[in-house]
Amino acid sequence: QVQLVESGGGLVQAGGSLRLSCAASGRTFSTYAMGWFRQAPGKEREFVSAMTWSGSNTYYADSVKGRFTISRDNAKNTVYLQMNSLKPEDTALYYCAGRRAILTMSPHDYDYWGQGTQVTVSS
Repeated sequence: QVQLVESGGGLVQAGGSLRLSCAASGRTFSTYAMGWFRQAPGKEREFVSAMTWSGSNTYYADSVKGRFTISRDNAKNTVYLQMNSLKPEDTALYYCAGRRAILTMSPHDYDYWGQGTQVTVSS
C-alpha cells in the first residue's frame, strides 16, 4: 500500500513557477512508476507527466513539454513536478499517482492517488 500527499500548489501569475511535491508512504515506493495528472473544472483528468521507478525514463504531455520537469528522490519517497512558464490554461487540480507496474499515461491504470493540490494561474 502507498499513500500519497501532494503539496506546493497555489496562485501564481502567468509566466511564474511552482514546484509540486508528492510525499509517499510505504517502503515499496521506489518500485512504483509515478505520474502527475490534472483536472480542470468540467474536463476529464488528463496526463501531465510520468517517470519510471528508476527515474531513467520520463514522459510529458505535449502541452507541458519544455516547461515542466518531473523528478523523484526515492530516498525521500518524494516525486516532484517543477512547473515553469505557467499559463492560465495550466489551472487545474493536480494529482500524483502511483502504479506498481510499467509506466502508462492513462489515469485508469494507476492504483494509488493523492488528494490533489490546486494550481491557479492568473493572466
